[in-house]
Amino acid sequence: MKVTIDDVAKMAGVSKTTVSRILNGNYSQATEETKEKVLKIIRDMNYRPNPMARGLKQMRTNIIGIVLSNLSNPFWSRVLEGVEDTCRLSGYSLMVCNSNEDSEREAELIDGLQMRQVDGIIVNPTVNNRELFTEIVNKKYPLLVINRRISDLEVDDVVVDNIQGARLAVEHFIQMGRRNPVSFVYQPEGISTWQERIFGFTEAMRENGLEVTDQTVIQVVNASGKVKAAVIDYFKQKPNVDAVFSTNNMMTLEILEGFKELGIQVPGQIALIGYDETVWAKHLNPPLTTIEQPAYEMGRIAAKNLIQRIGSKAVRKPKHVVLKPNLIIRSSSGKASTDHQ
Repeated sequence: MKVTIDDVAKMAGVSKTTVSRILNGNYSQATEETKEKVLKIIRDMNYRPNPMARGLKQMRTNIIGIVLSNLSNPFWSRVLEGVEDTCRLSGYSLMVCNSNEDSEREAELIDGLQMRQVDGIIVNPTVNNRELFTEIVNKKYPLLVINRRISDLEVDDVVVDNIQGARLAVEHFIQMGRRNPVSFVYQPEGISTWQERIFGFTEAMRENGLEVTDQTVIQVVNASGKVKAAVIDYFKQKPNVDAVFSTNNMMTLEILEGFKELGIQVPGQIALIGYDETVWAKHLNPPLTTIEQPAYEMGRIAAKNLIQRIGSKAVRKPKHVVLKPNLIIRSSSGKASTDHQ
């Protein structure tokens, strides 16, 4: 027998209106205990709202679009799990798009999603569509920015404290006796995540009395093979470097390829910390110390906040969420693996 919203409400001891609000991500009128109780009953009873009926009643499609900048990065698979789980519990479907860091493609995808009348869009933005995003916000279309910031635009966003993440790396290098670290970064023009990681890295070095020069940060074009080539070119000069901070997990793999070709031992000669925890980080040789971003939580909160925005009739200020990173210590930074710290 098909489970109805009446069944859920009766089991939870609340009204259908309360269940409906929680399904739409509107938790403001429910206690935390009620919200968790209703969501658990929804899961346990395997209740699924009728998207077509809800859409007709609310003039919605019950579809959310998400436009990501690089689906080949495994970080996004975990983010998508958080988005999809939250959408499913709230009776929404998800359309996933990949801009591949192409601003024109991103604009086309966003226009296409709006033409398909999705109820809202989550985007990890490229750097050249500020005018488009401003227009979307001004017309009150539900939009949420994830992972990267769009400066001076009042829009809902969910990001990680990248400055703190970089600080964790520098402080750990110092604890391991490494006093001459450098960082590799993709050319960061307009990309808030990369700018913040480099800012945090250099500021933490200065605060700890480490020298910062024009060779402390090596910028590389974001294209296949460029990082490996830059690593080989840089370390052939035999710099006085004892640690490397990689600001991107895909970049980390190329750094290791460059080290292998040069015969550089990690962590014997160079300690290494990468940004982003991945399923393969602990399986590398040596296992990789990483700055872990709460990817699933980022996706979950992004979907929840967008669904709340969609369901809210009141005008409210943008909601800004900043999540905290975590240092996972393994042997690539010079210490035996203890996994989480």
